[in-house]
Amino acid sequence: MATFPSPRIFRFLPLTLALWLPHAWSHAEQDIPSQIPGLAELPDVSGDLQARIEANGGFLNLEPGVHRITKGLTIDLTKFPNGGVRAAGGKATLVMEGAGPAIRLAGSHEGSADPKSFNPATWNEASPVVADITILGHHPEADGIELFQCVQPIINKVSIRGCRHGIHLATRNRNVLISECQIFENEGIGIFYDDVNLHQSNITHCHISYNRQGGVAVRDGNVRNLQITGCDIEANMPGDPDTPADHIANVLLDVSTSDGDKSKSIAEVSITGCTIQHSANYGADAEKTVAPGGANIRFLGKEVYPIDSVAITGNVMSDTTTNVHLQYCTDITLSGNTFFAPKPDQLIVTHSKRITVTGNTFNPREFERPGALRFVDSSDCVVSACSIFDAKSREGAVILENCDGFILNGLNLTDCSRGIVLKNSSDTLITNCRVARTDSDAPDLEIDQGSKAIQLEGNRFNGTQTIAEGSLAK
Repeated sequence: MATFPSPRIFRFLPLTLALWLPHAWSHAEQDIPSQIPGLAELPDVSGDLQARIEANGGFLNLEPGVHRITKGLTIDLTKFPNGGVRAAGGKATLVMEGAGPAIRLAGSHEGSADPKSFNPATWNEASPVVADITILGHHPEADGIELFQCVQPIINKVSIRGCRHGIHLATRNRNVLISECQIFENEGIGIFYDDVNLHQSNITHCHISYNRQGGVAVRDGNVRNLQITGCDIEANMPGDPDTPADHIANVLLDVSTSDGDKSKSIAEVSITGCTIQHSANYGADAEKTVAPGGANIRFLGKEVYPIDSVAITGNVMSDTTTNVHLQYCTDITLSGNTFFAPKPDQLIVTHSKRITVTGNTFNPREFERPGALRFVDSSDCVVSACSIFDAKSREGAVILENCDGFILNGLNLTDCSRGIVLKNSSDTLITNCRVARTDSDAPDLEIDQGSKAIQLEGNRFNGTQTIAEGSLAK
């Protein structure tokens, strides 16, 4: 579990670290007292609710109405294997006015998802449920729900607002289901995989929006089999143009700070059928980027153990500094996605291998944006069957720099300021591509002197080509 320092020491922290910490910003605007008149006069029922949990075998049926607590409710699944919290009909709201999670489910699972790794007692702890309630944070360190060493927990139809982190996954969990939840405008991260050992987790049909330090964030830990499906994930970053968001994303996978540690790794992830967007373009000042540096999807791997085996399919992504940013990744597929309105770039891939980008559309929509696809220090990637429209980057619409072993096939570039650009790249095929209506003062294809063994076949370039002598394959 992460611990967070006092705001007093922030001026001594590196900027990138300060960006991760929950006291470094104050952009959420949930005014809980105005939403609940008479909140201050409500009694603190922390002790009463905890006593009911103990008396009812670990399960709390929460009556309709507002329940003010100053201490979190803990359900010890080792004592109460049938634990959970559910509304007993009507709308039931917990207002958390203390530090820590409003609800903490704590089990004892120390194994994997293999049934042979379960202790007999762990089977009895399986499938605790939190459902049909609202949690409001009214304390700077209040969290929504924490899962600790749980197996098969279910969080369903829960609304969490105004907290630090919405759902916090800590230490070790297995087979987590989070569905039909509203995780909205929390100060920290919406759903936070916090250095957790967690295989098999599903996030489905959720709205995860306006959480100021990220939507779904996986930092360190050992994470496999994460599925994010059918969600709207929106504006999970600072809401102003002055707070950098270089390490923040609507969906973040990050092991970059544990370089050399193979025990911390992320793989086997799917992100499918989601709308993922905001923020960059819609600030009060059109010249300034909201949440500068933010991304819709950002994977920050490491050389010793890159992020690998991820499918990003069938999503609509827009309106961030970079739509997708991949660093130290291998075997990532981006297929059938729609990208628009970046500010500036659609896709940045660095220090990566075997990235496949196929069947996507890239366009600026109502904006004029650079919109480049950039590959740097990467190898053995495929970019195919993509439509790239109106990319205004003067550096190029598709850029390969210090790259090797690429296949560019069946790309349709139209109305771009510059076409395909290769810098110091080698052993690459460019086949069956069409480049049309490029700006008259820029080439459709540019290959520099540092590039070697570039093979061209079956392309249609309507404009000029600038190809350095000796750069083409013999």
